[in-house]
Amino acid sequence: MKAMVLEKPGMPLVPVERPDPMPGVGEIRLRVEACAVCRTDLHVVDGDLTHPKLPLVPGHEIVGIVDAVGPDVEPARLGRRVGVPWLGHTCGACPYCRSGSENLCDAPLFTGYTRDGGFATHVVADSDFAFDLDADADPGASAPLLCAGLIGWRSLKRAGEGRRIGLYGFGAAAHIIAQVCAWQGREVYAFTRPGDAEAQRFARSLGVNWAGGSDEAPPVPLDAAIIFAPVGDLVPAALKAVRKGGRVVCGGIHMSDIPSMPYAILWEERELVSVANLTRRDAEEFFPVARAAQVRTHTTTYPLERANEALDDLRQGRLSGAAVLVP
Repeated sequence: MKAMVLEKPGMPLVPVERPDPMPGVGEIRLRVEACAVCRTDLHVVDGDLTHPKLPLVPGHEIVGIVDAVGPDVEPARLGRRVGVPWLGHTCGACPYCRSGSENLCDAPLFTGYTRDGGFATHVVADSDFAFDLDADADPGASAPLLCAGLIGWRSLKRAGEGRRIGLYGFGAAAHIIAQVCAWQGREVYAFTRPGDAEAQRFARSLGVNWAGGSDEAPPVPLDAAIIFAPVGDLVPAALKAVRKGGRVVCGGIHMSDIPSMPYAILWEERELVSVANLTRRDAEEFFPVARAAQVRTHTTTYPLERANEALDDLRQGRLSGAAVLVP
């Protein structure tokens, strides 16, 4: 197999050739068709998320064809197109797993972080954490749904049933969830980097009700806001933008420090909550919604060996939608 490998955080990925991995008990092997590049991959590569497995193959928005199965896996899964997400394994025994909150498992494995991921031609995954996809699904278009879509969906659920939703950081997750919100009949207010006219045009092309810089106030109070950008300074701004009793959801796995702010911004029963990882139940809910809403992902494709370029384009904000590696 060919893979792009992280040998040390803060350094470029290195192309490596290895023997094809073999699935163990309860595992499957995928021939990777596409792997989207997520901001979490960037946090892993840049060292924001500490203690990755090293050397590491990043990537956790994987679509591929099952070409080998391990013991205790139904042979019928051979040849199926599946998707592999960030949450790669849970213990099934801790209080969180037993109570239906497997996203908070005490002993999890994360794809592309604590186990090898999809920046490769082949990857091994836990069979129970690989979701069957439609046989005719487009691999490149489907890959961003495996994290940007799933985390976006979980964030939207945490935001509640309000009609007016603000999205801070209009990247891969926001461009998917904006389409879901429109299908649900909600109003969407998109916040980009100040002065980023291209991102604002992209947001408007998806039918949002308003698009502006994150330093601007929306034209109406919001019922809820979701922060996808990893910028702690956006928390006070979002709290100011939501109405009394509104909620701000932090949807990322990493964020810069939240600055000191006056209590008055939080007062009047505003809420600040976070989202951690995902559950298999989120996937069961989201994929039918994505089909019904006719979500269309906007992607820029790169060959596997240009993974560093894709990461840098994401790092520098040069992308609209999502980057996807195609081996």
